[in-house]
Amino acid sequence: MTQFTDLGLGAPILKALADEKYETPTPIQAQSIPLLLKGHDLLGVAQTGTGKTAAFGLPLIQMLSEDTRPLQPKTTRALILSPTRELAQQINDSLKTYSRHVRLRTAVVVGGVSIRSQIRALERGTDILVATPGRLLDLINNRAVRLDELTHFVLDEADQMLDLGFIHDLKRLVKMLPPKRQSLFFSATMPKTIADLASAFLTNPEKVSVAPVASTAEKIDQRVIFTQTPEKMQQLSGLLKGDGVSRAIVFTRTKHGADKVVRDLGRNGIEAAAIHGNKSQGQRQRALGSFKTGNMRVLVATDIAARGIDVDGISHVVNYDLPNVPETYVHRIGRTARAGAEGIAVSICVPEEYIYLRDIERLTSRSLDLMPGADPDTDPRATFSSRNLTAPKRNGGGGNRQGRNGGGGQGRNGGGGQGRNGAPGAGRFADGGRGEGGRGDGGRGEGGRAERPGGGRSKPFRGGAGRSSGRPSGGSSRHGAAD
Repeated sequence: MTQFTDLGLGAPILKALADEKYETPTPIQAQSIPLLLKGHDLLGVAQTGTGKTAAFGLPLIQMLSEDTRPLQPKTTRALILSPTRELAQQINDSLKTYSRHVRLRTAVVVGGVSIRSQIRALERGTDILVATPGRLLDLINNRAVRLDELTHFVLDEADQMLDLGFIHDLKRLVKMLPPKRQSLFFSATMPKTIADLASAFLTNPEKVSVAPVASTAEKIDQRVIFTQTPEKMQQLSGLLKGDGVSRAIVFTRTKHGADKVVRDLGRNGIEAAAIHGNKSQGQRQRALGSFKTGNMRVLVATDIAARGIDVDGISHVVNYDLPNVPETYVHRIGRTARAGAEGIAVSICVPEEYIYLRDIERLTSRSLDLMPGADPDTDPRATFSSRNLTAPKRNGGGGNRQGRNGGGGQGRNGGGGQGRNGAPGAGRFADGGRGEGGRGDGGRGEGGRAERPGGGRSKPFRGGAGRSSGRPSGGSSRHGAAD
């Protein structure tokens, strides 16, 4: 069996790994590290939780520690781009752990916090800079950082970058990078759009793939609860009060939904905190910190956090709302069963989400197990093939622009349509990926907001009886909440 000592890493890095009791590399690490130490560009495909940070971080630290050139002001030798603030901070923390016995200067820059302190931190130059795209462009525009001395570039979680709308920022940044560099490109999935983006960043890359596209970790026990919408919270509270739930993440589709789940759980005697794009960076860090230390065992999150949370001992992931993009399911449940541990993922499924469950099971090539103790007769999947399972119409319930009694339609660029007496529709771009639907208020719906990161104004969009507000929300960075 391959050990870290077999991969060509230097003594200081091996000592740091020994301090953490790391002996055996994961497949992505065992395959990537020797290639990177030889200077190859790399295209890596691996599901979340497989150890990609060490796969690129360890050789990066070694190569930079061997570079004796003095740092120039405002420059960086290595740039790592991350889609979310939490993931950027997590990468930086890991790099500090791995480089504790070498002299390297690292920094992390993200939106939602003071740019002035970040400008000061970059004045002397850095060996490794971890950044979200929007804040990095802000700093470049402020002439606080230069990329002309860069020798290594890493794009992590590339598919989520595209999901969150960063494609234009990435295209701007690639033009600023020196042509002579080593580039690494990591993604959990590799659709054609991602492959095309990789070709813009990489030169004759080596390819490493350690898991089938969109597969889920083997040690996750995947279950489903079938219920009706009014009983959703009752099912969630009962699950979280059950035996064996030591630490759980609950995923919702919208920011408003996350806050509502926190309030409803509080009424049921379960303390929880929400983490999403409308929270300030301080609020997000406090919630995540309390969750990591165990002071709070339930965290409610939108998909902006699906790949930004790496916390040991997460026993359960709960899909309170099933995602309407099946690949998102893989990223969500990857928060548990990390580093070889076991975990449980539970999806609470209501009739209007049957189509999403069908798509998830098709993507992962497996059927979710019925929750233990549930009546098999309540499982509707046997009739899926004969049901007319179609996605919500674009502009209104029941296929009309305004359904009188049906649920709201699904709007592409903002709030969903609103049925007169029905549930709100879900848009596609909230939380960096979907829009919050309108809420019924008498006869007219209250419009959902377009919340796609990327700044600027979005065009107003009518969804059924409601109107979208047309203004994106976000953090203090001009590039939006996901920054």
